[in-house]
Amino acid sequence: MRLTRFTPLALSMFLALVAGLCLPAPWAWPLLILGAGLALIGLYDLRQPLHSVRRNYPIVGRLRWFFEEIRPGIRQYLLEDEHEQTPFSRSQRSLVYARAKNEVSDRAFGTLVDVYRNGYEFIAHSTQPVPVADPAGFRIRIGGDACTQPYSASIFNISAMSFGALSANAIRALNGGAKLGGFAHDTGEGSISPYHREHGGDLIWEIGSGYFGCRTADGAFDPVRFAEQAADPQVKMIELKISQGAKPGRGGILPGEKVTAEIAETRGIPIGKDCLSPARHSAFSTPIEMMEFIGQLRRLSGGKPIGFKLCIGQPWEFMGMVKAMRHTGILPDYIVVDGAEGGTGAAPLEFTDHVGMPMRESLLFVHNTLVGAGLRGKIKVGAAGKIVSAFDIATVMALGADWTNAGRGFMFAIGCIQSLSCHTNRCPAGVATQDAIRQRALVVPDKAERVFNYHRNTMLALSEMIATAGLDHPNRLGPHHLVRRVSLTEIRLFSQLHIFLEEGELLSGASNRDFYSAAWRLARADSFDMMPAGV
Repeated sequence: MRLTRFTPLALSMFLALVAGLCLPAPWAWPLLILGAGLALIGLYDLRQPLHSVRRNYPIVGRLRWFFEEIRPGIRQYLLEDEHEQTPFSRSQRSLVYARAKNEVSDRAFGTLVDVYRNGYEFIAHSTQPVPVADPAGFRIRIGGDACTQPYSASIFNISAMSFGALSANAIRALNGGAKLGGFAHDTGEGSISPYHREHGGDLIWEIGSGYFGCRTADGAFDPVRFAEQAADPQVKMIELKISQGAKPGRGGILPGEKVTAEIAETRGIPIGKDCLSPARHSAFSTPIEMMEFIGQLRRLSGGKPIGFKLCIGQPWEFMGMVKAMRHTGILPDYIVVDGAEGGTGAAPLEFTDHVGMPMRESLLFVHNTLVGAGLRGKIKVGAAGKIVSAFDIATVMALGADWTNAGRGFMFAIGCIQSLSCHTNRCPAGVATQDAIRQRALVVPDKAERVFNYHRNTMLALSEMIATAGLDHPNRLGPHHLVRRVSLTEIRLFSQLHIFLEEGELLSGASNRDFYSAAWRLARADSFDMMPAGV
């Protein structure tokens, strides 16, 4: 007899009836409770108005939500291909885990990557490799002529992730690892928490549109509070966040019930009240005002390096910032380019999938604009966006970056399993949660050591990789060292694939690069709007 969609409900009612009328007492109660319970659930499903599937398939329709709940884990552990990036592949995650644990990450029997697929990339080695350099020397001096406290930064640092988004133990472990390895830890826009200070690792203090840690009661920038925080010797650089790759152009609200006493103290906001992070800054409204604000931050900080981070959107807006630099003579010490590949911040699907420029194109655009405006030699450029391996670092440095930042790679190092539940407060590894019991699972001394190991082993791998190309420092990497397959029968050097402007090319007015020259003409130093037609 063919089963119907009401069979589970009928069987439940039959089981309850048989147990109640036919079975002796010791056996009857468990089956009676089970049958009656399922029957009541089925009857409720028939009458509830919210879910059509449950009305048509009482009891069994609930399995839909069960399988949806376990689907990501089943897919990740049983079905996912080694190189299927969702958003990081099993191969990438395994590499980080191995390096964080000081385990051998070598692979035998050849590559699993299809080297003949379009998009395959590799580094061109030399017939005259050089001795492997000491990765301890892979550092970059950040600080221009107006900076009196320059910082010698590692070329691989921890990207911006706030306390609140990450647990206290996660912040402790990241900063402890940064201290052990001598690299920098970006605070994220949530400001400097007590957990950032426990181990004394170098900090990059990120300031977003909410001015957390340096704000007045009404949310405006507070220069006095900023100067007090910036004077801390642990703060090596200050980073003004214009936008981020996870949700470019979008602000956010931290609901009042999540504003604990710790978060309130860290951010300088009232306990229990909604915390607004606006989509735009209130301290400036034009590119010229933005540069003047950067100059103010440098003075208030005592001459520490001041930079800004952004995900590129309208090209003329960034070019307007560059024109404002030339107009005012005020230059940021550095710029961090964040890609639309996203990050740890949760955002609507439309933002994660369809807003913002990807990191490589953004990096090339920023690098070329600074070169074309004659400013590249005075401003350092960092890059962030799905960087986990030595090859990732080499790729972005070949495209023009001076250093790189990684967020999710370091999250893997402290135990993240990519459960994709960062925004639920139910992180199974205790990384992205404020639940005290869940974050207890993250043992700080062990995970700090893993952060240190991951950084050190990745830098060693980078040193070995560039040595095969005949280089002793990553800053010597150029686009001619990287190669991409563009068809089944053709490969191209990055230097052949991408446009690279000449020094000062945009200033002469003679540039014939259609995209760059057209966007440069539209850019204004006095406004983020484009130049009016006919001007």
